[in-house]
Amino acid sequence: MANSRQNIRKLVKDGFVIKKPAKVHSRFRANEWAAAKRKGRHTGHGKRKGAKEARMPVKVLWIRRMRVLRRLLSKYRESKKIDKHLYHTLYLKAKGNEFKNKRVLMEYIHKAKKEKLLEKTLSDQAEARRAKNKAARERKSEAAALKSGKKQDEAKAEEADAE
Repeated sequence: MANSRQNIRKLVKDGFVIKKPAKVHSRFRANEWAAAKRKGRHTGHGKRKGAKEARMPVKVLWIRRMRVLRRLLSKYRESKKIDKHLYHTLYLKAKGNEFKNKRVLMEYIHKAKKEKLLEKTLSDQAEARRAKNKAARERKSEAAALKSGKKQDEAKAEEADAE
């Protein structure tokens, strides 16, 4: 009769009572399912319970996007790729939802820099043209003054001869 711990121990020792192996609860199927989910399977309309906003709030997406864009802007400003004025205008544009993603912002920055460079070269050319024209005008006026000066000298000389 097995009515004490000692009796049970004896039965175990004699081999009449044996310990059952632990039940296996495999994670194999769960792991396979999770791997498929990572690939984007099992996410169709029939598998969804929450609303779109509940599953991935628009606010969270907005915050992520703002952080990405602002991080890029500050990085560009630190590395002197953009000046503080362009940074400020782009910061406000990003806040105003003008840039869909990082790529669009980068394209805009490149375009703005190219435009600024073109504007600068054009203004430099115009300045050079103005300086050249001014010098030409001065030379012309000097030549005219010299010529009129000669004429005046000749007239004075003729007056002196006449007297």
